[in-house]
Amino acid sequence: MKKFVTFLLAYSMLAMSLAGCGAAEQPISQSSANAAEIEGTAIVLSDEGTTVDGEAISSDTSAAVYAANDIVYYEEGKDFTYGEGTEEDAHSAEEAAAHTVVHITEPGTYILSGSLSAGQVAVDLGEDAEEDPSAVVTLVLNGVDIFCSVAPAVIFYNVYECGSTDTETATETVDTSAAGANVLIADGTANNIYGSYVARIYKPDSVELNEDGTEVADAKKLHKYDAAFYSKKTMNVGAWGEGTGVLNINAENEGLDAELHLTINGGTINITSGNDGINTNEDGVSVTTINGGSLNIVVTGTTGEGDGIDSNGWLVINGGTVVASACGFSGDSGIDSDMGIHVNGGTVMASGNMLDRLEDGQNHAVFTFAESQAGGSTYTLKDAAGETVAEVTPANDFSILVVSAPELTAGEYTFWQGETKLAASSGMGGMGGFGGQRPMMPADGEEPTELPEGMENTERPEMPEGMERPEGGRGEWTKNEDGTVTLPDGTTVDPSQMERPEGGKGGGFGGRGSGGQDQQGGGERSTTFIIVDGANYFSGVTAAA
Repeated sequence: MKKFVTFLLAYSMLAMSLAGCGAAEQPISQSSANAAEIEGTAIVLSDEGTTVDGEAISSDTSAAVYAANDIVYYEEGKDFTYGEGTEEDAHSAEEAAAHTVVHITEPGTYILSGSLSAGQVAVDLGEDAEEDPSAVVTLVLNGVDIFCSVAPAVIFYNVYECGSTDTETATETVDTSAAGANVLIADGTANNIYGSYVARIYKPDSVELNEDGTEVADAKKLHKYDAAFYSKKTMNVGAWGEGTGVLNINAENEGLDAELHLTINGGTINITSGNDGINTNEDGVSVTTINGGSLNIVVTGTTGEGDGIDSNGWLVINGGTVVASACGFSGDSGIDSDMGIHVNGGTVMASGNMLDRLEDGQNHAVFTFAESQAGGSTYTLKDAAGETVAEVTPANDFSILVVSAPELTAGEYTFWQGETKLAASSGMGGMGGFGGQRPMMPADGEEPTELPEGMENTERPEMPEGMERPEGGRGEWTKNEDGTVTLPDGTTVDPSQMERPEGGKGGGFGGRGSGGQDQQGGGERSTTFIIVDGANYFSGVTAAA
């Protein structure tokens, strides 16, 4: 019950501070600004008695909407053959029984309002729904508060799945308009969702033990739902009206998850989560797409880690505003993707301690600081005329800040922490390890980038055989008059005999984006940040003084 009380307090504080697919049968956004104009079934949640279109909710399991005390949760007192959960993940039967589940079993539009202090909204159209294009449900959030301490507060189990899990045909571009799981945030409403999670529970008849019978060698999943707001199928989230509605998600574990694809089209979504703020989890396939709206994510790290947005496939941002703060004390990113991050539009400001490099697209800048920065300070990027191009106040400690915006055009900029002007170093710098950057150099097969007068590209060095990348990456690198370089450990090497390190994603912050430039630690410092078209990397960022 301790974590229940802790997150109830967090939820209360949040509520006070934050007031491949065809055409969809249910719209994902509308021009109407009046939620009362929506045609659908009105469900008013209440601890005293939920109503459906003004009548008391049914307990008949054959009804389109019915209530029961049958929530799926991770049970306490089970042995290792039950699932992968620990004592921290388990709940008592009494706690689970206190939760009322409002079941939705037929396609349609359902308008949710009211509140449940211990409950869940669960959508399940049956096992055959996955292949039925008409098995579509739209939940309109019209001023609703749902608190669930043992499982997700809102969950889609079985609806139409418009996507495919085929890795051979998977790409970063998906059309999710016909998805069976849809959520609309009504204009002028505040909707507060607190949810827990369900650790992996095994199918009882699938469990195979090792020879000693002491461990599970293999087992199939029966249940596993990581987020406060969860869908087992592709899900769309958007706005009903002009986008003035707000969805606040406070999550014990992850915030907003879909097992295949997730598309966000509008509304204001504020997520505070113990782990990943958003997660789509089909390896090499899932696409998280953001087309509009305002997305604000803070990962508290109560689970020990967490990215702001984590896609096991691709992350595509076409519009809207994304502000994401990863866990402040782990090696996680504000935005993270296994298959590639594409920012084609919108404003993105993501902070964390690890960098997943962005693909070609809208101009972006990556600032790697000389040391960890405390959350709560405001960072401002200003153009040559002194106009603010981007401004963000990361909630958590961080060492890397990613900024992308339509206003970030080629030119000279200054970078500020509050009233303090910041500077970055230029020159040789670290060769890539944790916290380092590569020197300015053309990528394989590329021509040198056109840089402002006075700045030169360096040749791509080769690392001698058997030589390992030094730890840290940001040490005292000294460029000598004869062209050699003295490393932090005193070793002197000839850059012409060095091989360029591989990669950039995962193992460190090394690498240079196509069409961009690096400004490194170890050379002259400058308070002028020069942006060129494409990717721009600045390291060793500290106060100018």
